[in-house]
Amino acid sequence: MPLLPAAARRPSPWKNGGGATTEIAVSPEGADLGGFDWRISMARVERDGPFSEFPGVDRTLCVVEGDLILEVAGQPVVRLGPTSPPFAFAGDAPTFGRLPGGVVVDLNVMTRRGRFVAEVTRLDLSRPTEIAPHGEAVLIALEGGFEVEAPDGRASLGRHDAWRGGNGRWRLAPAVGKATAVLIELRKA
Repeated sequence: MPLLPAAARRPSPWKNGGGATTEIAVSPEGADLGGFDWRISMARVERDGPFSEFPGVDRTLCVVEGDLILEVAGQPVVRLGPTSPPFAFAGDAPTFGRLPGGVVVDLNVMTRRGRFVAEVTRLDLSRPTEIAPHGEAVLIALEGGFEVEAPDGRASLGRHDAWRGGNGRWRLAPAVGKATAVLIELRKA
């Protein structure tokens, strides 16, 4: 099914008690943290702390709710919020997150270096829009709802619902007013 409803997902609490992660999509299907080619998840971060390290993995992070100060070894400190562009960094670099305003919800895209690459784009939808993803793609509704019509079907997406599909033209139409989404295009390296 191309539709990946948010209501069907179950969060997995972190061992350190600092939050929980909900997997949205993974390839190959059913892969664990050591065996994925790519993985898309959403996390609720409840306190400051180090990020888990993933050797050989590239990450892209989008903040959905809250403010996050991210310290990645070898890079300048960045402050990320819901309007910030996606932030890419190496999953094996020591990383620490600070939550100056409390709880943060983020979208995390991980690709196995040398196997897959991800292009992550925020979309502000105020009118019907057409997109043409290259390779496999996952579209996630962040705020507001919208209709998606693609070669493999159509559906209404609400907050945090996702659509997974392939090449072709997709038509997106906001349900009322404005909607925000993230498009993740995944290609073999």
